[in-house]
Amino acid sequence: MESKKTTIHDIANELGVTASTVSRALQDHPRISDSTKEEVLEMAEKLDYHPNSIAAALRKGKSNIIGVIIPMADRNFFASVIRGVEEIVNKSGYRVIISQSNDSPEREKSNIKALLESQVDGILASYAKKTTDFDHYKEIARQGVPLILFDRLHESLESLEVGSVVIDDYLGAYKATEHLIEQGCRRIAHFSGPQHVSIYKERRRGYEEALNRHNIPIDERLIVESNLKLEAGRRLGEELLTWNQLPDAVFSSSDYGAVGAMEILKERGIKIPDDIAMVGFSNESFTSFVDPGLTTIDQHGEKMGHFAAQLFLDQVSEDKDARTPGKTVLNPQLIVRESSLKKKVSA
Repeated sequence: MESKKTTIHDIANELGVTASTVSRALQDHPRISDSTKEEVLEMAEKLDYHPNSIAAALRKGKSNIIGVIIPMADRNFFASVIRGVEEIVNKSGYRVIISQSNDSPEREKSNIKALLESQVDGILASYAKKTTDFDHYKEIARQGVPLILFDRLHESLESLEVGSVVIDDYLGAYKATEHLIEQGCRRIAHFSGPQHVSIYKERRRGYEEALNRHNIPIDERLIVESNLKLEAGRRLGEELLTWNQLPDAVFSSSDYGAVGAMEILKERGIKIPDDIAMVGFSNESFTSFVDPGLTTIDQHGEKMGHFAAQLFLDQVSEDKDARTPGKTVLNPQLIVRESSLKKKVSA
């Protein structure tokens, strides 16, 4: 049988008092005597009473809960962002509800609806890869709930004057591609993501700009687009093997895409980095354990979480000058490992 949840009316009936008396006693109201408060607390414990936090939030106009929406929970980068967010907001008395869109616009809309119905005090989000209509994000702003975007920023949302924290994806891609050029690579393939997503658009721009500055012609046939998951990387590895001429390097906009391709290439006897040098993006935890270790771009996930959390706290600050939404751009770091070192460093 389904157990009935205890309410303040149940406590009031047991004690022979009004529900409003019970409510005030539970809130430690000064007009309620200490003896009544004690009786109410004892009965609440006896009946296993748990307050309705959403109802309390409606009464106070504040829940002390922040919603964080991420595309995927199994990515070290997003786990680092969440760790950084919690580190900052917990100190200010906020709790965090984490929801995962799995890069699905439908699930993202459902998550946002649930968070708004739960009366969260703010939402921090990295939008889904497949999202092209952002009306559900505009609804957050319409309801006056602070919105902070991190990692992915779409131009249609910039007009909302929301706070945002991103990595300089252009610069990260430029550094990755230039590193490969410095290793003597000239035929560099690029694994790109959907171009309506800002991060992949910027990473492609950085790749192309590095080639331009080193007088290497851009060959559109070397640029392939996918969802950049591990299985997609394996398919891209298979595709490389069908080309008339193998590239001498690959810059992938995702570590997963790079590692998937590495698996296939190694199975077919292609030596990395001697035959093909590889560079990924994100510095996922496994990149230092694969063989060879994967050169990648560190996105500073925890630092991004810190900045996103602080932007939220600024938005709800009593200091009006601090409430102006801002955009923070973090500097990416190139982490060099064996997968890209065609030029061996002499001892």
